[in-house]
Amino acid sequence: MQRQSPAKTTKRGSQNNPMSENKAEVTIGAIVLAIAIGFVVYLSQSTGMRLSGDTYNITAGFRSAEGISVGTDVRLAGVKIGTVAGLNLNAETYRAEASLAIQNGIQIPDDSTLTIASEGLLGGHFVELVPGASFDYLANGDEVLDTQGSVSLVTLLMKFVGGGAE
Repeated sequence: MQRQSPAKTTKRGSQNNPMSENKAEVTIGAIVLAIAIGFVVYLSQSTGMRLSGDTYNITAGFRSAEGISVGTDVRLAGVKIGTVAGLNLNAETYRAEASLAIQNGIQIPDDSTLTIASEGLLGGHFVELVPGASFDYLANGDEVLDTQGSVSLVTLLMKFVGGGAE
């Protein structure tokens, strides 16, 4: 009499089923992809990035552009109307040349002023546009001549502590 080996039993789920592994991988991949797309949408909305060309560019030269960088808000009456699109040093004038992308439909008088302002004592900076009274408006590529750079809080404190003498 030959001895028969007992039938091999396997625990449920321990079988190598490629279909169940593929479904899990596809599901996890879809979740990761959805999160990545959501992050890109959030990032583009929070930075003011636009896919279409609904802006025009103006330039301005600042003595000091401390606190601003590409992507910094440009505000008029506290409302965001654009962003800083580029920031370079002019080697001839030693001034920071900023390129600002302004929303189409917003007309800026050509005698307007641009100021680098602070959101608060410890807050970030933004470019504030103070409109002028002219009936002539800036067009794409025009330059704002009246600018005021950022004021360093450390410099102000040192002047106050030192009695105003440099």
